[in-house]
Amino acid sequence: MSGPRPVVLSGPSGAGKSTLLKRLLQEHRGIFGFSVSRLSARYHEEPEARRGEWQSKAAVQAVQAMNRICVLDVDLQGVRNIKATDLQPIYISVQPPSLHVLEERLRQRNTETEESLEKRLAAARADMESSKEPGLFDAVIINDSLEQAYAELKEALSEEIKKAQRTGA
Repeated sequence: MSGPRPVVLSGPSGAGKSTLLKRLLQEHRGIFGFSVSRLSARYHEEPEARRGEWQSKAAVQAVQAMNRICVLDVDLQGVRNIKATDLQPIYISVQPPSLHVLEERLRQRNTETEESLEKRLAAARADMESSKEPGLFDAVIINDSLEQAYAELKEALSEEIKKAQRTGA
């Protein structure tokens, strides 16, 4: 595949993925592109899964053809599904410093019912444990300090950003 490697961004809701990504996009205009990932969809039928994988791969390749870094924001199942492809992305997990901090962030949003908050926290607990799984992610960024987390994200993507800039993005 030509063009910069895609980036798979994962982590629980409230960890700061969107904030970090927004900042990255502002600083590096024209370097990134997006693909709505169908790989993280909850497919149960094999033909559907294959069709979803093909559509996502084609979308990633279309972004790469424009010499942009394709960003896929996926859940853990999506990460595992992408591992089974030949896309060879950079896998980055953004994690909160603790479950307590994550709960505070989600409560401050004021968008959750108590029931949905509990579901998110249970999913986050599993996500935080999986982020420690050897070989699953190339980088795990603990978003305790936005400045530090952003510096780590830029460092993890620096080679691909240079590649996209060199070839005239």
